[in-house]
Amino acid sequence: MFVSYHGHSVVKIVTDEQKTILIDPFITGNDLTDLDAEKLKIDVILLTHGHNDHVGDTVTLAKSNNALVVAPFELAEYLSWQGVNTHPMHIGGAKEFEFGVVKLTQAFHGSSYTNYETKEIIYTGMPAGILFTNGGKTIYHAGDTALFSDMKMIGERHIIDLAFLPIGDNFTMGPEDALTAAEWLQAKQIVPIHFNTFPVIQQDPYKFINLLPANNGRVLEVGEGIKL
Repeated sequence: MFVSYHGHSVVKIVTDEQKTILIDPFITGNDLTDLDAEKLKIDVILLTHGHNDHVGDTVTLAKSNNALVVAPFELAEYLSWQGVNTHPMHIGGAKEFEFGVVKLTQAFHGSSYTNYETKEIIYTGMPAGILFTNGGKTIYHAGDTALFSDMKMIGERHIIDLAFLPIGDNFTMGPEDALTAAEWLQAKQIVPIHFNTFPVIQQDPYKFINLLPANNGRVLEVGEGIKL
């Protein structure tokens, strides 16, 4: 499969079966992305949590592509009320779909959707990380999270080929904690995400990568990808 990065926490996966999957499709309002929501053709959306900068264009994309949205239960229910085809999951649960296996891990963060017009904050359950397996390869998208010690267990129980870790600090792990997460996860490759989209999460991803063991980390420029 081919895995590419598209700014903030947006990751696109194209499986060998030519299924296109988007994780946390924050496109409209994301100045760092190279994607155009009106032109995207996708099959599946995977969501880590309900914050606006992760749900992003989910409703529009799901409806225009008749795509399945896999999300934590409360978020999936909220999106289903908007006419979206959803599959709810929860922390620790795994499900084998035709496009691959999805397992949700814990993440230490918040999860809510904000309607700025009505000044309403809608609770969307617990946040999650995502383990996605297809063709014998496993990707870990940590979502928005602080460092937590059970990352050791995730690394011990799963052979992770590629891990996407937030480094922006302030809302998530910063670079120092992400280095510890990388050590615990033992992933073959680490890619930093969730940085530089907003002034408060400005970071140097190359500085972070240079602190990792040799050949263990890689900065993906927007639109760049890795063949697994």
